[in-house]
Amino acid sequence: MARKAIKLASWTSMALAASGVYLYSNSYLDPSDFGAVRVGRAVATTAVISYDYLTSLRSVPYGSEEYLQRRSQVHLRSARRLCELCCANRGTFIKVGQHLGALDYLLPEEYTSTLKVLHSQAPQSSMQEVRQVIREDLGKEIHDLFLSFDDTPLGAASLAQVHKAVLHDGRTVAVKVQHPKVQAQSSKDILLMEVLVLAVKQLFPDFEFMWLVDEAKKNLPLELDFLNEGRNAEKVAHMLKHFDFLKVPQIHWELSTKRVLLMEFVEGGQVNDRAYMEKNRIDVNEISCHLGKMYSEMIFVNGFVHCDPHPGNVLVRKRPDTGKAEIVLLDHGLYQVLTEEFRLDYCNLWQSLIWTDLDRVKYYSQRLGAADLYPLFACMLTARSWASVKQGIGQAPVSATEDSEIRNNAACYLPEISQLLNHVPRQMLLILKTNDLLRSIETTLGTRSSASSFLNMSRCCIRALAEHRKRDAGSFFRRTQTG
Repeated sequence: MARKAIKLASWTSMALAASGVYLYSNSYLDPSDFGAVRVGRAVATTAVISYDYLTSLRSVPYGSEEYLQRRSQVHLRSARRLCELCCANRGTFIKVGQHLGALDYLLPEEYTSTLKVLHSQAPQSSMQEVRQVIREDLGKEIHDLFLSFDDTPLGAASLAQVHKAVLHDGRTVAVKVQHPKVQAQSSKDILLMEVLVLAVKQLFPDFEFMWLVDEAKKNLPLELDFLNEGRNAEKVAHMLKHFDFLKVPQIHWELSTKRVLLMEFVEGGQVNDRAYMEKNRIDVNEISCHLGKMYSEMIFVNGFVHCDPHPGNVLVRKRPDTGKAEIVLLDHGLYQVLTEEFRLDYCNLWQSLIWTDLDRVKYYSQRLGAADLYPLFACMLTARSWASVKQGIGQAPVSATEDSEIRNNAACYLPEISQLLNHVPRQMLLILKTNDLLRSIETTLGTRSSASSFLNMSRCCIRALAEHRKRDAGSFFRRTQTG
């Protein structure tokens, strides 16, 4: 035990030294922003969690009932410590914690249930800070730009908060304002996470979480650019304009910058709020079906996927003009653009899963990086047991017993899951997160047992593959003509 503690302390010291050398040698990072308190919290929490795992499970026979109970207790303690760290360091830490909390069927339940609270624990900037950001980016004071501006935000997230306001011409708008310190801290936070993940990897070689750091490194700069978010919103609105049940708020470009985004104000209830839907006579099955259609189209047909469908970003309402149910899609900062090869392989894989063609399931899973872990990969994608996959995922609805079994298996197969996540294409990571968030919504609405989602997916897969074959055939015909 003493040797383990010395080894942990050594790696922690190396992590601090490496981060210090990097910071001072990198002209793009200001060491004065890299607060000792933030670093100290992260290092201390990582060390305590690592030590807890090393010592608590050491003397218990692996796989025994006592081992499983102790492991669950360690998971819970560690998840709470991690949650406290995210709340204390805020910003990027909360964003990464929210990402982990969304992986319902990929991480132990103790982690996901604990980290889910981070969606309601986001930091809030003061009005003084909001005025400062608006003044710096738009060059005017709030009272010069708006007839009225609500001091209390409609909602606060890890990177920004949204205020309701009225323009001088009478239009009601939502104003998204970035937290002022996020830009400066994000690159340093990611560096710290990278160093700590590498240190933990030395103690626990089976657990590979560098994929999480890689994703944060790639996606955070995009999410911090609100002009990119506005372009994504317009692109998806045009792409899915044939869905009359979808509403994407319009962007007011004349008052938008990288840190301030002005958009049309749209009210509605959260997509997981059954009470709101019942009160407003909105059919939960219709909403679930619409959601499935929308995301199947994004993933399988267009390859441009909104990857943050947590309930705060998906609202429902009755359309003011027709009274029909409508989905309002918000927060367009995080999209995954799928390559043609990945999209077609993913289409073929899902079609094989729906048709219970296990040879093709194996083939396309391996094409997507699953290697010999393809049964686990199929279970991760479908959130169904391997027995259900072999029987046919459309044959029998998911039961409470099976759902519980899948969640418990996430703890048992954590090394294999982390290995898979480290080897699949990077595009797959956000798709898995999106799948889990959508399943969570379906579970809350009580519509997960419906077969409509599989029908929607099947139709989109067939259409996408048919369109691809048609394009290929057309190209071949043209080539033979010119030859």
